[in-house]
Amino acid sequence: MLTKRTYFVPVLITCIAFPAAALAAGGSDVSPPRNAVADSTPAKINVLQRPIVRFHKTIRFTVAQMEAAHRAKVRRERRELYATLPGGVSQATLDAIGACESGGDPAIVSSDGTYRGKYQFDYGTWESVGGSGDPAAASEQEQDYRAALLYSQSGSSPWPVCG
Repeated sequence: MLTKRTYFVPVLITCIAFPAAALAAGGSDVSPPRNAVADSTPAKINVLQRPIVRFHKTIRFTVAQMEAAHRAKVRRERRELYATLPGGVSQATLDAIGACESGGDPAIVSSDGTYRGKYQFDYGTWESVGGSGDPAAASEQEQDYRAALLYSQSGSSPWPVCG
């Protein structure tokens, strides 16, 4: 998860660079006084070319793009992590178990809350194959991977009805 610190430097650079560039672009209206005592008229300052509202929209858009790129990277890494199933278990076998246990829904929870996710893991079994947290909150790829680990260790016995 990204923190606000991740975006501090790029946003700070953007906040400094855009106003400075806008001021520098129209610098012909600003001229230093020839003699400060004789000519006491204040120097004119150019108005920023881009309104501050557009500037803030640019910052929000840039931050949103950075967050989207990070989420895509995390999804890609997770897919690669769980791309191959352990123990030679086929995806077809897992799909059959998942369809029987939960109708293939990775977020489903049993009525009493004991069994969770596509393969209806309980917390103890989920942790025994390296899972952490709520099985129903894990990605479908991670649930497939953990179910394949369990199947390679115990066969179909953890799913007495559907295995």
